[in-house]
Amino acid sequence: MLRGDSSLNMLIVAAILALGVGYYVPQTFSAKPNAGTASADSSKSADVAKGSGSANAKAPVKSNWAISAAGRVEPVGGEVRITAQSPGRIAEVLIGVNDKVAAGDLLVRLDDDELIGRVNAAVAEATVRKRDRDNNDSVTGKAQDRRSAEDSVATAERQLVQAREEFDRLYKARRGNNATDAEVDKARDTVNKGKDRLEQARASLRKALAVDGLPVPSRQEVGLTAARADLAQADAALERTRIRASSPGTVLQLNARTGETVAPSPENVLVIVGDLSSLRVRAEIEERDIGKLRIGQGAIIRSDAYPGKDFEGTVGTIAKSLGPSRVGQKGPRKPTDVDVLEIVIDMTGQPPLLPGMRVDVFLKPDATANAATTQAN
Repeated sequence: MLRGDSSLNMLIVAAILALGVGYYVPQTFSAKPNAGTASADSSKSADVAKGSGSANAKAPVKSNWAISAAGRVEPVGGEVRITAQSPGRIAEVLIGVNDKVAAGDLLVRLDDDELIGRVNAAVAEATVRKRDRDNNDSVTGKAQDRRSAEDSVATAERQLVQAREEFDRLYKARRGNNATDAEVDKARDTVNKGKDRLEQARASLRKALAVDGLPVPSRQEVGLTAARADLAQADAALERTRIRASSPGTVLQLNARTGETVAPSPENVLVIVGDLSSLRVRAEIEERDIGKLRIGQGAIIRSDAYPGKDFEGTVGTIAKSLGPSRVGQKGPRKPTDVDVLEIVIDMTGQPPLLPGMRVDVFLKPDATANAATTQAN
């Protein structure tokens, strides 16, 4: 009897526990997602409320950009890459990185011993030929005018060569504090004047040769002309061993070392020169954004090297045709590559950016630029 009552009591307790589990477990699991959702929603609302100031500040700024693109900083006028004009061994390197140079300054000199001997031999031959012509041949009239013009050209050529030699001597001496800036500037001015005299002499010779009824040159004149041509070729070969700056600027990179052997090649760049008086950015615009471009359009340039800083500029040049990307592309061009439109942005002031830096360019719509373009057209 007691055993039956005990079993009945156990069944009642088990039933009560089953009912309790059946009620509380579903309530618990159904309440957890709601609590989590509410917590997430409240957290999200708190984050939005907390960051509403920055979100509202960024949204209008982003919407202000008409175009965004990648770009690269470069000196005004671009980078001038200077290579050797003839093969040879580097005898002297006369400049260093960050040196300022002017057009015509001697940067690198190749070995020239053999060529100097050729020049001296050609000078001697031309001198002898001229003496023979003057002693054995006399002319008048138009022939004399031609002879005088030819002599003037030959004299101007030798004077220019000598002026360059003196300039190079003083330029090297200044590096050793054996010459002053004034002396170098005077020698550079002499070279420039020599170039002008040579151009004038050649113009006079062309005029003399264009005269109708000009007599045929004598044998002595032909021999002298050939000797002077050999001398001019020897001078030109010697000058090709002088690697000079083609434009004023600052030496950005120097890849020349004394004793190295060089050869003419676009890939074998010895010196890179650029004018750092101002900077510009070369950027590439996608085809879909071309209609938003205008000359004079305002631009903002940003660099990872200067976070939080904006540099200003204006669109100065827009290319007239699409072309392959040169700013972001590395390696050979792929069939899937898209052509872009190249623009140049003139930067305002003297930003601390360096040539070669990759930057982000943001262009904004500019009604004044549109009006300026319309008036220009």
